Amino acid sequence: MTRGHASAMMDAMADQFTDEETTRIRRAVLGALAYVSKADPGFFASFSESAAGAKALSEAPQDLRELLMGGFVLPERETPEQFDATVVGDLQEAIALVEARDPAMAGSLKQVVSAAVEQVASASKGVSAEEQRAVDEIRGALA
Repeated sequence: MTRGHASAMMDAMADQFTDEETTRIRRAVLGALAYVSKADPGFFASFSESAAGAKALSEAPQDLRELLMGGFVLPERETPEQFDATVVGDLQEAIALVEARDPAMAGSLKQVVSAAVEQVASASKGVSAEEQRAVDEIRGALA
């Protein structure tokens, strides 16, 4: 891709979503991956799971990569309990936001998130029952 083409794609994304909306979408997608990862805690497992999530997102279609790229996004919630209680709703709101602007992109986003959470769950020593529960919750939000 040429530099001019990449710049044009970024301009198109800027026209489609505000900075605040982009942050909300990114926070929701990364939150879904973190939710699955934290379902099976472990210091070393978190590295494998983070790498698997990053790899899955890097394989997304170009328009989604453009939407999801950027620096680290901190969760808005203050406690793990607040995060757990809101992650599914946040993801549903993000999907609805994308759906309202670009239904095809929303369909792609759902597929990417579904594949990414599965890859995160299976990245370290297989999929635990807790991880599968988290994956199922995320997939339910995508339905």
